[in-house]
Amino acid sequence: MSGHSKWSSIKHKKGAADAKRGKIFTKLVKEIIVAAKEGGGDQEMNPRLRLAVSTAKGANMPNSNIERAIKRGTGELEGVNYEHITYEGYGHNGVAIIVETLTDNKQRTVADVRHIFSKYGGSLAENGSVSYMFEKKGMIVIPEDDLDEDEIMMASLDAGAEDFIVEEGDYIIYTAYADLHSVLKKMEEANYNIEKAEITRIPQNTINADEVAEKLLKLIDYLEDCDDVQKVYANFEISDIVFDRLSED
Repeated sequence: MSGHSKWSSIKHKKGAADAKRGKIFTKLVKEIIVAAKEGGGDQEMNPRLRLAVSTAKGANMPNSNIERAIKRGTGELEGVNYEHITYEGYGHNGVAIIVETLTDNKQRTVADVRHIFSKYGGSLAENGSVSYMFEKKGMIVIPEDDLDEDEIMMASLDAGAEDFIVEEGDYIIYTAYADLHSVLKKMEEANYNIEKAEITRIPQNTINADEVAEKLLKLIDYLEDCDDVQKVYANFEISDIVFDRLSED
């Protein structure tokens, strides 16, 4: 998974993150709509919506966009019905890949995902083929800024976190799947600046992808760029040497 994280850094250095801001907002809006539709528009009573809104704010989405998305989900404004579908597959070197989508057209989405896998060297697999290789966890990201590492680590552990790491200028807090909302609330009450909070999938084991890194990362990048795709997970890692080379390209 470290390779996936590094690929995000490469894209940021190339300026692609800003270019894709519109697509990021579209994906976040979909999640807010679905969360509001399934659990109502009250964030205090709807943990999924509260998490979606927190993530959107971390991405600097305007409050007006967030409010419209909530109203579309609750039916106060006309909206589209989205369905959550997860696809599983393999990339180069047998790397396991999970693709989470929100779509209003299942046939279109499966065709798009299958096409990307096929065109860029991967293959779709049956449901359950690779999901057992990942564990669902909560993840909270707080910018390092001038915060004291020991202080924030103790605060997160006291709040119920399972793990705490420092990566690329951020403090990353991992929680049990069921504890994300309670830990997030405590960290917010402690006035920490939450950049991102979400459910993630952590691979139990990783595969070295140095020899196929560029091809594999291209496959993942195109999957992430698909309009209906919300998140992509993969169980690979790449060495710092390969990462540095790709960063310079």
